[in-house]
Amino acid sequence: MARVNVPGNSPWESVIGFLRAVRAGGRVYVSGTTATGDDGAIVGKGDAYAQASQAMRNVEAALGQAGASLADVVRTRIYVADIADWEAVARAHREAFGSVRPAATLVEISRLADPDALVEIEADAVIGAGGC
Repeated sequence: MARVNVPGNSPWESVIGFLRAVRAGGRVYVSGTTATGDDGAIVGKGDAYAQASQAMRNVEAALGQAGASLADVVRTRIYVADIADWEAVARAHREAFGSVRPAATLVEISRLADPDALVEIEADAVIGAGGC
């Protein structure tokens, strides 16, 4: 299968030069994804749970455009601007994945590119992994 490019609505994509997701064969790589709404602005300002939930919806949408689903995700990386938010962010992650339970890392970073963003989530998927 040829490469499939999945653009998103983040204003950072054109500035930095990346795509929301890329499918190569049976693998899908979702870039660091924030709580960007349809208008390109951060949803849930000041609320880490709301932002993580929106970021997960954005990840799920990108996966769908690439022919995958959350069930196919095998790895996530979660970046938080304040480690005190880890439980709220982890709850949103757990709710999105349910029993899928991908390998995951959650780390604090000094800040994200958008000062209103509290969380950013990356995901790697293997199409068909959910049916194993």
